[in-house]
Amino acid sequence: MKENIELRPARTWAWRAGMSAYRFSINTFFRVGGLSWLKRKYREGIDERMGNFSGSVIPRDGIWVHAVSVGEVQSASALIKKMKEDCSRPCVLSTVTPTGRKMAQQILEGTVERMIYSPWDTPRFITSALDAIRPAAYISMETELWPEILSQLRERRIPTFLANGRISEASFKRLRRQTSFWRGVLSCFTRLFVRFDEDRDHFLALGVPPEKITVTGDCKVDTLLDRRRTTSPETWGHLRRGEGTPLFVAGSTHPGEDDAIIAAFRRVHQVHPDARLVIVPRHPERALMVVAAALPYPDLQAELLSRLSSSGAQAENWDIAVVDRIGVLFDLYAAADAAFVGGSLVLKGGQNPFEPTLFGIPMTHGPCMTDFPDTERMDRMGAARCIHNDMELAQAWEEALTPAAREKARTACQAYFDTLGGAARRTWEVIREYVKQDDQCA
Repeated sequence: MKENIELRPARTWAWRAGMSAYRFSINTFFRVGGLSWLKRKYREGIDERMGNFSGSVIPRDGIWVHAVSVGEVQSASALIKKMKEDCSRPCVLSTVTPTGRKMAQQILEGTVERMIYSPWDTPRFITSALDAIRPAAYISMETELWPEILSQLRERRIPTFLANGRISEASFKRLRRQTSFWRGVLSCFTRLFVRFDEDRDHFLALGVPPEKITVTGDCKVDTLLDRRRTTSPETWGHLRRGEGTPLFVAGSTHPGEDDAIIAAFRRVHQVHPDARLVIVPRHPERALMVVAAALPYPDLQAELLSRLSSSGAQAENWDIAVVDRIGVLFDLYAAADAAFVGGSLVLKGGQNPFEPTLFGIPMTHGPCMTDFPDTERMDRMGAARCIHNDMELAQAWEEALTPAAREKARTACQAYFDTLGGAARRTWEVIREYVKQDDQCA
């Protein structure tokens, strides 16, 4: 096993004081009713969230990968599959949200030895979980910086990695207010693998030495490239009114965006009355609220996708379908003529811009894409387009229906993805050196 590259907090007393304050606040939260609140919020896997795995088989001496929700699971998928190609160590995958667990079951069932819900970050729960799992290494995906588990992993001298690391502008500003403490948290990582140069700059500003950071690209791209090979436009082709009729998809939308999207579509619909729109809320439980957002427009008929699917979507007289389940957005992008990526007209940092562009279709997004800084390069290359309101979105969608715009987008998207790929391989090649033992990893 390679030696850990130590990063000692610049002020050890600040780190210790910060951890003491953190543990005090966490323990106080649980004492004053926090546990009851969490049990109401997360009804699944309560025992596992409390670090209790009694009565279940947990593979030991494996690699524990933590991915909080759907996006992180997608990022982890390519890394786990690359790991499994030449390493026989078992893999334990933890998630926080039920939707993350469902996505993991959908794309990683049979690949990982065990899926669990991540224990809450208290000393008692974390100690219990680590005693049960006893991992040979721990990999946290993207933005998960939980001080207690990272501290205990360092105390046990377990190699710990941040993969596909990123820090949004909002998170960076928050962490900078307590640099000494977060420098200590980051010191618990053996190595940090980040997506882009902008992410590297954020970690450097928080005190991480440059030799600990590697820019790998985005692991999610590898996962999506793999999924694209098995995705067909015909899966949702029946949503069109007929062959060649327009189909638009607005993916991962947040509150505050649906009105603008529907207004934009109405403008297009007045010119192309055979067009249809599919809206995919970031949180499926919002689906009925999104349907209600179309009520002010009597010329537009909106319906839940589940109801259309159960009654035969092609025969229904509808204009807007709202998705009320997870796991279908990627296939919907494959069938679309143009797409909008949500979380970007509101201050949410944006959602994944890679999925629609993988299929070479014109893609638009709002001005707030801080969680995906490479979107600026996508815009420059013509693989994406920034819009600011419903009028601009309507204009972009109308232009997307012209052969020239479609060919321009297809060429630009291909050129963009030619520069990406391989992040999972680059990440695993480094981690593998830390977990080699008894030929378990080639």
